[in-house]
Amino acid sequence: MRDASRVSKVGLTRMEATMRVRISTVGLLLALVGGARAIDSLNVRSVGFCDTPGAANGVVVSDTHAYVTTEGGGLHVVSVADPANPTEVGGYYTVGLMKGVAVSGHHAYVAVFPGGLRVVSVSEPAHPVEVGCCDTPDGAVGVAVAGSYACIVDPDSGLRVISVANSAEPVEVGHCYTPDQTLAVAVSGSHAYVAAEDSGLRVISIADPENPMEVGVCNVPGKTRFVAVSGGYAYVGGDYLGMRVMSVADPAHPVEVAYIGLGGEVSGVAVSGSYAYVAAGIAGLRIVSVAEPASPVEVGYYQTGTAHSVWALGDFAYVVDYFGGLQILAFYGAGVGEDRVQQATGRQPAATILSVTSGIKRLAFCDVFDAMGRRALNPRPGVYFVRDSQVPAVRKIVVTR
Repeated sequence: MRDASRVSKVGLTRMEATMRVRISTVGLLLALVGGARAIDSLNVRSVGFCDTPGAANGVVVSDTHAYVTTEGGGLHVVSVADPANPTEVGGYYTVGLMKGVAVSGHHAYVAVFPGGLRVVSVSEPAHPVEVGCCDTPDGAVGVAVAGSYACIVDPDSGLRVISVANSAEPVEVGHCYTPDQTLAVAVSGSHAYVAAEDSGLRVISIADPENPMEVGVCNVPGKTRFVAVSGGYAYVGGDYLGMRVMSVADPAHPVEVAYIGLGGEVSGVAVSGSYAYVAAGIAGLRIVSVAEPASPVEVGYYQTGTAHSVWALGDFAYVVDYFGGLQILAFYGAGVGEDRVQQATGRQPAATILSVTSGIKRLAFCDVFDAMGRRALNPRPGVYFVRDSQVPAVRKIVVTR
């Protein structure tokens, strides 16, 4: 295991200098608009918050714990068993800036700049311990794990493939250079998808880990800084104030099929079900329906501080930002429509009438939406739509005084 004293003095690469300028710019913009955390927004509400020291870079959730990396060189383990009360239970620190993080089994794989890959045992989340490391030429900023291999992106040295079959002795087995700085990576099947800043999306075959080879490319305007892959599509972000959707059904010929503007620089995307949860910088968390990837539609948002990275699990989004902290947000869905179920007479069923004072308790275990499709936590007199977990049909109700 490498001693911390061997780490050279932190230098600023082009990527690091750019990042710090962006952070300063973001801070100025927030100051101009007041800088305070906003109230709930469309179809999303805040559930819980756990502060972390320094700017947060990455987040991943496994079981009942969230793993958050920070600029201060820390991996913070936060219990999210109770989403309303997330609590830090353990931490691991090293020299350098902790960037991306992935969790597989009982290990967290952390990208450190400068440095490389750090393998941390999280079998006891309250006591994370480094068990192995593997340096890369400049330092690592992103990581994805596939089986017994970790794919690392090193800004100036491309994709590095590291065998983690022996977690105590990870070793680089192959590499593939890209034309520009590599800033993020996602793995699906036998391919690694790399965000290569000015050179767009690069698709690299890792079928032979010792000889990774670029097989496809899709150039886009602006800088590409993040990529996520799900269901034959790649979701990429950068400085073009939105998200691009690319079909990678044929990895050798990735094709852009859609773009959606979101008002901020996208630095993180997590896909869960038919929704993409997008960390869009000063535009906060944006939720996009990708049920039809070629026609993405924004269905929710929450104005966090400066959303930098996001993880999605079920109805929860776990967001970290440049100014520190893990925020847990709940997505209520994009609303519901009334079911057109005819009765035997051919007429629509009449709406159920409930009283606020005597009948509203009947809705305690139902999902209640207003006419705009927004979740209603405390229904007042009016017309609502109800979805019961025991009854799949959507029913109309009228709440009276």
